[in-house]
Amino acid sequence: MKLISWNIQRGRGLNNTCSIARVVADLRRMADFDVLCLQEVSSGYTDLAGSDAGNQFMQLARLLPGYTPLAGIATDTMGEGDARLLFGNMIFSRYPVTQVLRHALPWPSDAAVVSMQRGAIEATLQTAQGLLRVSTAQLERLSLLQRAAQVERLRELHRDASLHAAANCPGEDDNGPFCVVARAMPALLTGAFNFLPDSQEYRRLQTPFEDGVAALRDAWRLAHPGLPHAPSVCLHANAATPLTSDFIFVSADIAPRLRDVRVIAGNFGPDHQPLLIELD
Repeated sequence: MKLISWNIQRGRGLNNTCSIARVVADLRRMADFDVLCLQEVSSGYTDLAGSDAGNQFMQLARLLPGYTPLAGIATDTMGEGDARLLFGNMIFSRYPVTQVLRHALPWPSDAAVVSMQRGAIEATLQTAQGLLRVSTAQLERLSLLQRAAQVERLRELHRDASLHAAANCPGEDDNGPFCVVARAMPALLTGAFNFLPDSQEYRRLQTPFEDGVAALRDAWRLAHPGLPHAPSVCLHANAATPLTSDFIFVSADIAPRLRDVRVIAGNFGPDHQPLLIELD
């Protein structure tokens, strides 16, 4: 199984002009992916060059036939007329999707910085190896207060899902909303986390749980023990130092299946480089 995670920054290219068609063309050259996790997808915005207020959620869905498109809108505000300004994440899956959950992440007031509502989208996929829980998120960049609260919420979501997966929860067998939908124990969490590998938030996200729930682990460290993280941000910016703030975390039961994790090389346009994970 191949999964790509990428912060596309609304389709920015080398000339800072947005184009979703170019993003999809780049993705197809990267790998024959089975699952795709995207951050910073938008609709209604015109502040970047090439942004025509088009609905990128719908554009991506049209350009990726054969995948189930799942939108996780985090920001939804009023635009001009009947238009809405939308911003968030997406997951695309070749596998059947048995359940989708959309989570608003905490947004405590922090008057010192600009910020926005952030979110995570979670999908349970029916793969040949069994159920797999895939989530993708983007955390706040400028506010440590908000980012730390969002890390705690991601931990809570992983713990709750793991406990649901372990329990034989009662439910109805018909097609109503109380019908039983199995949760997946194996989990992948991807995204633009906006923290660094030596940060407290990075360590906190991977802190073991006291009730036996399997902790999340950095897939890069598992695949490349002893090697520093390959940078994923600002590799091609003239005045910036490359750093790592994009990650893929896996639950311990996935670790034995891990074949490779790498940053996909190439100057695609956004500050963020794509990540590719391969599982047996």
